[in-house]
Amino acid sequence: MRAATGTTGQGGGGVRGQGGGGVRGAAALLFGRRVRLRWLHLVLGGALLMPYMLVAAVGVGPLFPREPLLFGSVPFLLSCYAVAVPLAALTALFPLARPLAAGVVRALCGVPGERLAEGPARSWAGRGRASAWYALHLGVGAVLSGMLLATPPFAVVLIVLPLFPGLRDSRLGLPELFVDSWGSALAPVAGLALLVALAACAAGAAALLARCAPALLGPTPADRLARAEARAADLAVRNRLARELHDSVGHALSAVTLQAGAARRVLDSDPGFVREALAAIEDTTRRTVGELDAVLGLLRTGGDATASPAPTLADGLDGLLSRTRAAGLTVTAEVEGDLEALPALVGREGYRIVQEGLSNALRHGDGAPATLQLALAEGELRVSLTNPCTAPGQPRADGGRGLRGIEERARLLGGTARAGAADGTWTLDVRLPVEARP
Repeated sequence: MRAATGTTGQGGGGVRGQGGGGVRGAAALLFGRRVRLRWLHLVLGGALLMPYMLVAAVGVGPLFPREPLLFGSVPFLLSCYAVAVPLAALTALFPLARPLAAGVVRALCGVPGERLAEGPARSWAGRGRASAWYALHLGVGAVLSGMLLATPPFAVVLIVLPLFPGLRDSRLGLPELFVDSWGSALAPVAGLALLVALAACAAGAAALLARCAPALLGPTPADRLARAEARAADLAVRNRLARELHDSVGHALSAVTLQAGAARRVLDSDPGFVREALAAIEDTTRRTVGELDAVLGLLRTGGDATASPAPTLADGLDGLLSRTRAAGLTVTAEVEGDLEALPALVGREGYRIVQEGLSNALRHGDGAPATLQLALAEGELRVSLTNPCTAPGQPRADGGRGLRGIEERARLLGGTARAGAADGTWTLDVRLPVEARP
């Protein structure tokens, strides 16, 4: 019996808890913080419609010669309302109307920012949606504002009617239902019901506007395309700068590491070689710091993505070969054609491609000699770099950035790039059209 009683008590407590939670949930739906902010949004819409109502009253006034300008009959107010809402929609066709409306919706209605468009409307479709939203916001807000002005005073009169019987005989125009004694006794219940109904109407209208906001203020296909193009352009700039950093800094670190290691091994036996290695390290780091500073300058200033701090093949190939040989790699270079005739962009990209190829030979060639061939003929620059590869390793899961960078450079210029090992030889073959554009 005690167990049964305990269960019953728990059940009663659960029912009471659920009932209390239900009341709190209903109160939150009608008077929660988000709902209050949405009410404010609706009242703001009603206030914004007032100037349009005054303009409409001036236009509609001749049709109602005996009506006052500010407060008139219901037909007069409805006529002004019918003119004011389309007039407000016309003023919202300006491109800046959408970001202003979206900002207010984001702040007061709780709509996530990613579901709303950013910036002015770029098309007439976007302007039309913004205009429809503005008309909906102001139209519904005006109706709700009128209800908020009229309903609470009437509800308060009904609630206090049993306490002040004299109100039944006043000129308030109360319905006959509340004049007799039984009706006045039920008046407080009707007053509370009116307040709850007003809160429910306001919450429902606010929720409806919040649901319509993404459809009317959300991005149009033109906005999505513009956003995708902006992201693609930003990604292209980032990839460009990443390639510059990888090629310049990566090559320099590879050369400096090999030179420092060679100098450490012969530090006591060959001081002359150590001095040459240190001089080469100094020259390499000085040049790399200059290139790094140029790349960081592009990052800070948002410079042209096609700009590059690299020299061209015409003025930088000899220095690149000298530094690579000083790092310990034997390189045989063969040049056919006049590299001075290369366009600056092709010359810079060709320099970076050769630099990355030599860096790979330094890092992975085990000291084997490399052969570099540059041929400019028939409107095409061909870069071929080969070196023995006795045991080619598997590509790293997080590596291969250099080869991807070479492929991207060639593709952006309309060329091709192939790299791989065959018959014990690693071959890098790149072809760049001379007249290509990025």
